[in-house]
Amino acid sequence: MSRLQKRLQQRKLEGRKSFVAYLTAGDPRLEETPALVAALIHGGVDVIELGIPFSDPLADGPVNQRAAERALAAGASLSKILEMVKSIRAVDAEIPLLIFSYLNPILQMGFDEFGKRAAAVGIDGVLVVDLPPEEADSFRHEMRMSGLDTIFLASPTSDLERLRQVNIQSSGFVYYVSRMGVTGMQSQLSDTLEAEMRLVRREVQKPIMLGFGITNGAQAVSAAALADGIIIGSAIVKLIEDGRNSQERRDLIFHFAAEVRRALDEAFQKSI
Repeated sequence: MSRLQKRLQQRKLEGRKSFVAYLTAGDPRLEETPALVAALIHGGVDVIELGIPFSDPLADGPVNQRAAERALAAGASLSKILEMVKSIRAVDAEIPLLIFSYLNPILQMGFDEFGKRAAAVGIDGVLVVDLPPEEADSFRHEMRMSGLDTIFLASPTSDLERLRQVNIQSSGFVYYVSRMGVTGMQSQLSDTLEAEMRLVRREVQKPIMLGFGITNGAQAVSAAALADGIIIGSAIVKLIEDGRNSQERRDLIFHFAAEVRRALDEAFQKSI
């Protein structure tokens, strides 16, 4: 069982919901990312997604696009980010770390090379946002050979066959996109989300993490009631953007993560 699978199973046994946090690696500077990750971990995050900045992020809204632009302008790359992961692992050997990327940077490095390098520095799994499961056989093979979990996306437009494929091909968890469109903060969750999740639950036996648009603790609780956990990205990336210096950025995301963790635990944690 992988480090990611163990963490999700542990949270389930505790009666808690898993909290996955996304940030763009290298935003605003690559050397600052380990400290930002540490702030999220101290705030109660269970899994970290390290976003790989990409020049044409079609699935991302303005907040994440600006973060990618800042990271690329500061010199971030997939190779440098993998090297940076060593600094995260030096201070936390247990937090599950995922790479969240578009296909192009990984394809350029090569699936085999990427899998080996990612595993060597302590990455636990990979989500490639623009790689459908039906076209992922060679990718999954190489990741499996390196001991990495593969996470795939399902969405409101996923038909039954796609849901079945996502369930079969995913390890670790399935990422359910809670609404159509690009990433970004929303004032409320989709009105059809509960009905969608009933269908998804019938076809998907892997843990389901629900993301896209969750902006605060109350929304996190509403989303987590329908899934095994939640993923928050844009709200965290926006706080990093708003911070005037490195200390303020760390403080902002720590307090945000702690608020979400507290809301989730108050709503769901079993009494001991």
